[in-house]
Amino acid sequence: MAELLKRLQEEMKTAMKSGEKERLSVIRMLISEIKKVQIDRKKELSDDEIIQVLQKYAKQRKESIKQYREAGREDLAQKEEFELKVVQEFLPQPLSEEELKAVVEQAISETGASSMKDMGKVMKVVMEKVKGRADGSVVSAIVKEKLSGNG
Repeated sequence: MAELLKRLQEEMKTAMKSGEKERLSVIRMLISEIKKVQIDRKKELSDDEIIQVLQKYAKQRKESIKQYREAGREDLAQKEEFELKVVQEFLPQPLSEEELKAVVEQAISETGASSMKDMGKVMKVVMEKVKGRADGSVVSAIVKEKLSGNG
């Protein structure tokens, strides 16, 4: 069993014992999402695959928060924010912008990229290195900036 799934199950027991109903509900939902993917793929998931499931869940929460705020439903937005906070406890810590820029610069020199035509090559290398620790749109913006000569 993947370490991350074990950790989620331990946290679920802790939340049960301490009576944290909202937290327990979120953790159960996460475990349910993971099990659903395992059933679909007919195999146990690795920690990396579980991180992908949790990232997808976190992204959905962020989108919901935005939509609820636009609709003036602060109560629902706050509920989603709580869920997002719990999910983020189980995700790797995101890289800072400075760390990300360093990874992008390293990838550019590794691939010999010199123009925007090389963006795909650079993105592939960067995303492999930052697995789960950076949003693709942020990485893309930094790569564009560096390759266009503005970085």
